[in-house]
Amino acid sequence: MSWWVYLQDLKGNNVRVDTFSEGGTYVLGGSDEAELNITYNYGLFYCQHLDREKGLRWLDGKKAEKTIKRLEAAVAALGTEREGSYWDRNAGNAGYALNILLTWAKEHPKAIFIVH
Repeated sequence: MSWWVYLQDLKGNNVRVDTFSEGGTYVLGGSDEAELNITYNYGLFYCQHLDREKGLRWLDGKKAEKTIKRLEAAVAALGTEREGSYWDRNAGNAGYALNILLTWAKEHPKAIFIVH
């Protein structure tokens, strides 16, 4: 199981970002649409560092510029050093995924996060 996280403009279209090929499900060769699949395995870390009750869903419906400080703090606490496979539950893997979202938020501060 996983979350799908999107960063969308005010018309509901995914914003364009630098090509990436990260996440639990991704387009072979990469994608430039702000759409990231994140495993539930990281949920504990997101409850600890984003929101105790909502975890990653704390982002849902928020304007990107309103999330930057909390994302920066979470990434600083978790780090971005990936360990093992993508599916391994560890702080670095969780922080790495959040860092992608943080980068997008800084590039598109007026866009809105959608989390399913």
